[in-house]
Formats: sequence, C-alpha cells, structure tokens
Amino acid sequence: MSSLNLETTSETPPKAPDTLQELPITTTAKKFPKKLTLVPLIFLIYFEVAGGPYGEEPAVQAAGPLYALLGFLIFPFIWSIPEALITAELSTAYPGNGGFVIWAERAFGPFCGSLMGSWKFLSGVINIAAFPVLCIDYMEKVIPALESGWPRKVAVLISTLLLSFLNYTGLTIVGYAAVLLGLVSLSPFIVMSLIAIPKIHPHRWISFGQKGVKKDWTLFFNTLFWNLNFWDNVSTLAGEVDSPRKTFPMALLVAVIFTCVSYLIPLFAVTGAISVDQSLWESGFHATAAEMIAGKWLKYWIEVGAVLSAIGLYEAQLSSSAYQLLGMADLGFVPNFFAIRSKRFNTPWVGILLSTLITIGVSYMTFTDIISSANFLYSLGMLLEFASFIWLRKKLPGLKRPYRIPMRLPGLIVMCLVPSAFLVLIMAIATKTVYLVSGLMTVGAIGFYFFMNFCKTKQWFKFSSGEVIED
Repeated sequence: MSSLNLETTSETPPKAPDTLQELPITTTAKKFPKKLTLVPLIFLIYFEVAGGPYGEEPAVQAAGPLYALLGFLIFPFIWSIPEALITAELSTAYPGNGGFVIWAERAFGPFCGSLMGSWKFLSGVINIAAFPVLCIDYMEKVIPALESGWPRKVAVLISTLLLSFLNYTGLTIVGYAAVLLGLVSLSPFIVMSLIAIPKIHPHRWISFGQKGVKKDWTLFFNTLFWNLNFWDNVSTLAGEVDSPRKTFPMALLVAVIFTCVSYLIPLFAVTGAISVDQSLWESGFHATAAEMIAGKWLKYWIEVGAVLSAIGLYEAQLSSSAYQLLGMADLGFVPNFFAIRSKRFNTPWVGILLSTLITIGVSYMTFTDIISSANFLYSLGMLLEFASFIWLRKKLPGLKRPYRIPMRLPGLIVMCLVPSAFLVLIMAIATKTVYLVSGLMTVGAIGFYFFMNFCKTKQWFKFSSGEVIED
C-alpha cells in the first residue's frame, strides 16, 4: 500500500474536485501489516453470510418445499449479487477499516456515517447472538438437557465467551480456521446428498406444503434474508486485506457461488428424499433428516458440523463488528480507545469485548426474535447503503474505482430498487416487538451521534481527526 502514501508536492498538478476524495486509508491500514489473503477472505465472507445450510430449514416449515427451493434459487439474484457487487466496488474504492461507514459519510456526511455505523453494528452483534443459540438447537437433539432451563443458559454463555476468546487470538488465525471449519462443516451434507440420490422423488419438490397449513410469510422471508445477507460486513476488514483492490472482487464472486450451492444441494436432496410433517422443518431438522436418510452416524456428524459452522459464523461476524468499531475510531466517530489493539495478538480487544457483552445480553431472546430484530436494523442500514452507492456514483463520477460495476446510473438505480423493495417488505411484516426494539435502538443511535459530538466539545475523550491519507 506504499503507493497510497505519496505526499502531494507543489509540482503535482491540481486534481478535479471529485478525485480528491478517493481511497481513504484509516490509520489501521498504515501501521499494521495486512495478512488476509484470497482463500481465507473467501471463507470469511462465506461465514459472514452462510456457514452452510444450517438454519435454512424454517423456510420449508413456513411455506413448503417449492417456495423454499424457489426462494433460495431466486433470492441470490435479486439480493445477494447486487449487494456483493456494491461491496466489491465501494470496498476497492475505499479500502479502509470502517467499510460502509466510510461510504455513508462520504455520500451524506458524518451524521449518516454515524447512523450507518450504529445500525450495522447493532444488527451485527444481535445477529452474532443467533449462532450460539443455533449451535445449541442442534446439540439439544443429542443432549436433551440443553432444551431449556439453566443448562441451556449456561451452555450459551460459556460458548459465547470461548468463541470471543478465540477471536481475540488474531484475525489470521480466524481466517485460516474459517477455511478448515468451512470444509469440515460442509462434508456431512455432501455425504448426505449423495446417499439421498436414489431416494429422491422429484414430485416432492413441487409441493406447496401440507393442506391446511397456513403460510408463515414473515418467517419465510426472514429466513431467506437472514441466510443470504451480510455480504457487506466484510468491508469493515478492508484495511486488513492484502491487495484489497484485486482480492475483494474475486473473493466475493467465489463466495456468492459457493454459498448458493451449499444451500441448494442439501435442500434439494432432503426435500426430495423424505416426506414428513411440515411442522418438523425447524432449525436443526437437517440432523433429523440425516438420520432418516443414512442413520445415526450421519446425524451426529451433522451435529458436529453445526457446532463448527456456528464457530465460523461467530468468528467472522465478531471480527467484522470489532474492526468496524476500530475503523469508526480511526474516522473520529467514536473515541480513540476503541482502536486499541492487543499488543500480543494485534486485535481490537475493546471492540471484541463490547460486542461480546451486547451479544450475551440478547442471546436469551428466541431465535426468531433475534433474526427478525437483526434483519430490521440491517434493512435500515442497507437502504442507506444503496442510497450512498447511487449518490457517490452521481456525486463523484471520477472517483478511482479499481472495480466498477459495468452499468450506467439508470441501470444501477433499477438494480438497487429491486432489493430495496424487498427490504421494505421485510420491515413491513415485522412484529410489534421488532418495531419496538428497532425503534428504541434507532433513537439511541441518533442520541449517540449527538452525545459523541458533545464529548468532543467537552474534550472528555480523545478522538481522531478523521483525516485520511489520499492517493
């Protein structure tokens, strides 16, 4: 990144106004070596979004096999691919920790940057809380004592603390662990899908579900959204990636394909091979299906895979949340102490600690309430992100974009309108509890922005100037 640290001399010709705001690099990117390469980044993105087909089962419970299959076939085109393309363009144009916070700030100013940071951080840490819960949901199939009561609560707490400590040991370890976890956690689904082939009856794929069972579209769309979003979370690690302008587009392309295939193949296999009561398709049903298809040995294998997948999901998304806070500190949105790194592991331990505490606080909500609340806050952030993307294309047409979506502004607007309509739908079907939680958090986010400005005027904490190094 030495080419990005050139100082402008008096002999340098003046630049056009829109090229003066390109390639911001936070202080993190200058001081510390970058260690994330292509393959670990692919698997980190994979675990930011999916981590395997664990958690896709409620789509069948909510709307039947046909709608579930169509959802996982169509939704990537109207949501995952546009979000991944936008992430690739803006992450390569602004390759610094902070990601979408930088994008919103550059488009609409510091208030929107802070609001974006609050929405995405809160949705991220709420989402993180789902993974220990999902892990316990699978483990309770083998250990019934974990179904409820204090054993379940203790299991959630201990797993959360242990996973956070692993994250503290370093992003490089997390990156390569994600590769191993991804391969091992997917292996039982490959075996299950192969064994299921002779048992598949294709007519089961076109079933609309059991007669008399009402469609639960809120659960259906929230399940799709939760399983196929958060592509932009990896942008908060841009300052840690080696050659981000080349690495990001390739990593996102491979991760999109990898993720979609990992969802669809097991779903086609299980829905085609077995016919059970639709109500049984709850989180963790793939393990039960594995026993029906091949025996208890495969059920236990999938249970182990679920634990490993939950570890990967937790580590990837905790890293994004912690490094987002670090980037926001470098940009002056939060006090400098959020950028403090561990001397031994070079990780942002303050961000990890805060994220963990919030995660523990919400981890005792139901799985459905967790993903619904995370989806609502994330939807608000994504609407602002789409607007920031369009406005930056209009406001800074000459901005250096190492990767550029090959479309003109009208086409980009259409590309963003389709997923935006889906975001509005997700928000419209939310429950009263989700509205209340999200509303209070949004009010808190607005208050947080003004409180941070008040702290700056009173000089209660030290803040970065928010200056960036330009190319």
